[in-house]
Amino acid sequence: MELERLRIPPEELRLQIDPARFPFGRTNEIPPLEEFIGQDRAIQALEFGLSIDRPGYNIFVSGLTGTGRTSAIMEYVKRTIARQREQGQVKIPDDWCYVYNFQEPDRPRALRLPAGQGRRLARTMQELLEAVQAAIKRTFASEEYEHRRREIMEEGQREAQRLMELAQQNAQQAGFILRFSPLGVAVMPMVGGRPMTSEELASLDPILRRSLEERQRQVAEMVNEITERLRALERELQARLRELDQQVGRSAVDPIFRAVIAQFHDLPQVISFLEELRDYTVTHIDLFREGEGGPHQAPMLPRPIGESPIDPFLAFRCNLFVDNADAQGPPIVVEPNPSWPNLLGRIERRAFMGAYFSDHTHLRAGAVHRANGGFLILDLNDLATKPGSWEGLKRVIRTGEARLEDPLEGLGWLPPQALRPQPIPVTLKVIITGDPLLYYLLSTYDPDFWEMFKVKADFDYQISLTPQSLEAYARFISTCCRQNDLHPFDAGAVAKVVEHASRMVDDQEKLTARFGLLRDILIEADYWARQEGSPVVTAQHVHKALRAQYYRLNLVEERVKELITKGIIMVDVDGAVVGQINGLAVWELGNFRFGRPSRITARTFLGQRGVVSIDRESQLSGRIHDKGVFTISGYLGWKYAQDKPLSLSATVSFEQAYEPVEGDSASLAELCAIISAIAQVPLRQDLAVTGSVNQKGEVQPVGGINEKIEGFFEVCRAMGLTGKQGVIIPARNKRHLNLREEVVEAVQAGQFHIYAVNTVDEALELLTGLPAGERGPDGQYPEGTLHALVDSRLREMGEALRQAGRRPEAKEPEEGGPEKAPEGK
Repeated sequence: MELERLRIPPEELRLQIDPARFPFGRTNEIPPLEEFIGQDRAIQALEFGLSIDRPGYNIFVSGLTGTGRTSAIMEYVKRTIARQREQGQVKIPDDWCYVYNFQEPDRPRALRLPAGQGRRLARTMQELLEAVQAAIKRTFASEEYEHRRREIMEEGQREAQRLMELAQQNAQQAGFILRFSPLGVAVMPMVGGRPMTSEELASLDPILRRSLEERQRQVAEMVNEITERLRALERELQARLRELDQQVGRSAVDPIFRAVIAQFHDLPQVISFLEELRDYTVTHIDLFREGEGGPHQAPMLPRPIGESPIDPFLAFRCNLFVDNADAQGPPIVVEPNPSWPNLLGRIERRAFMGAYFSDHTHLRAGAVHRANGGFLILDLNDLATKPGSWEGLKRVIRTGEARLEDPLEGLGWLPPQALRPQPIPVTLKVIITGDPLLYYLLSTYDPDFWEMFKVKADFDYQISLTPQSLEAYARFISTCCRQNDLHPFDAGAVAKVVEHASRMVDDQEKLTARFGLLRDILIEADYWARQEGSPVVTAQHVHKALRAQYYRLNLVEERVKELITKGIIMVDVDGAVVGQINGLAVWELGNFRFGRPSRITARTFLGQRGVVSIDRESQLSGRIHDKGVFTISGYLGWKYAQDKPLSLSATVSFEQAYEPVEGDSASLAELCAIISAIAQVPLRQDLAVTGSVNQKGEVQPVGGINEKIEGFFEVCRAMGLTGKQGVIIPARNKRHLNLREEVVEAVQAGQFHIYAVNTVDEALELLTGLPAGERGPDGQYPEGTLHALVDSRLREMGEALRQAGRRPEAKEPEEGGPEKAPEGK
């Protein structure tokens, strides 16, 4: 087999963009990007979801962070509003106010007003209160009112005096005198024109005393009748005074209220409220009078103001709950912290004397209220971490109304509050961003999700590499330079950015769509250009930015490489060993990943257990790795057990691996190590292997190919390049190669090699130097081939196993020989 054809030439090891492909010298010579790159599917879905105005057609925007989801949402929402404005269909959302509810004080009333009228109502209510206070104070201080009040009081006093004098006369005629006190009226008998003492009363003849007591009882009954008439007179007097106050108060406030009602003649809800407020003001006129009567009692919810928990003028307070006076169109609300209060509103409380008080002025709007009539944009990762927010949002979408509630009350964490504000009807388009995994989880486990989010806009993390995408990339860089005040990039720098964008997705035919990450590279490259005083960013600055970023993150990789070079982690990079091979793994540490070689060993012996993974037996392997081990067993059976049972026990292990092993990318290396152990043929240690295999012996592509190659290259360079070292990869991974420049330069210099294989046989020939061999028509492999050695060894092991399991035959006694005496008796 010609092994040279498996070697990948240096020009195929990375994407190389010729700067001459760009028809400009610097990015400030080209216009900025106006459209989004390569997201046609997502943009069409977004436009559809924003245009359809039907229940349940909310939008879930799926994609990785940095793919431009939020920017696209904001841009196309603004375009939707602009299109509606051109068609004359744009609607300014209404204002919402909470006011006092006279029928149900614990249920604040919600008023819906045209945009701008809420602010006007709140201002008018404050002015109304001041005008009412001034008018009432002025009216009740007038001489006319004092004269009418004095007349009523004097009339009542005359009638009361007449009744008391009548009682006194009737009592004197009966021989008694009346003594009036705060405790009541005392009826005392008289003798000689003076009250009789208790001694004189006791010395009377019993018959006379009984007669006196009878007359005293009659007088007392008369006095009680007079007292009741006095009480009735007092009630009548108070009623007449209240009636006078209300008549005077109504005459004072009616003109004021008529003028205010006229201002809101086209708003029936406001007119109804103002009429109720006028009646309430007249009924509770004492609240507005100063220095009269005793303490005023307000039949309203207490409201802490300063040191007092009661606001006597609560009915005049207007809570401008949602103010759209300055709105030019439907609101666009982005809530970065969608907790229950921020999302659904809250009822504030104030503590006073160990109790909590609240009223309609303590109601605060949430994002759903502010976005009413417009668009609400949320991130599902933030929403899912806030208790109750997701269920609360679904309730709003399902019912079409937003209720102000406090979830902590239901949990018993706050004392119950009797305030139950009227719900506000809401109509809004909810747009949620999230990663694909969350979308699939909600689709599977939340039965309401599909009914509420019927539109999915899926942003891809990669786009195809085409002349159009190259031009769009250049314009994207031009846009970033303008928006972030960066130096212009020359064509070489743009080419270097495009090459890195290809490496980010591990594909020479694709570019990353995570432009947020690219923007960081542009900013850092601009930094290095400014450090050198260069007016333009070049390819050298981009390269320096990438190397600096890599250096900031690769501390762990350096420590692992140090352990390998010192022999603490055992890895051989030269020589040949039976049943031992260098596998390649990828470590991911947040936003950084690197490759490292791992020694894989295999041992074979007589038995019938098949292939046993030590990592699996010690519960250090994942399901995909276990599948790879079972696939190896299937391949061995298909390859060598067509004419005999596979009598084999083999163990395979990742040496010095103390963390979980997952993935099947080492199954090619494990299979080669097992075959080497069976045939007792050494494997080259200067070659590392990665790749997955199927039961037919075909090598399948794997992930992290660049990091794996670079990881083994760094170890070889640290331990000394020999010119023979290299990596065997699946041929189907060739398009994913985007190696760093130093690796490509080493390959060009013949110090390192990359081989691409399609089958296990090609990998074995590279590792052993022996031909693999094809099974002939007679079912046998040619002599001198690797498979012939394996097949022969398996036959020997099978025969040995049969011999070990066969019972030894008993020898027959010789003729005439003595027979063995029976044991026992």
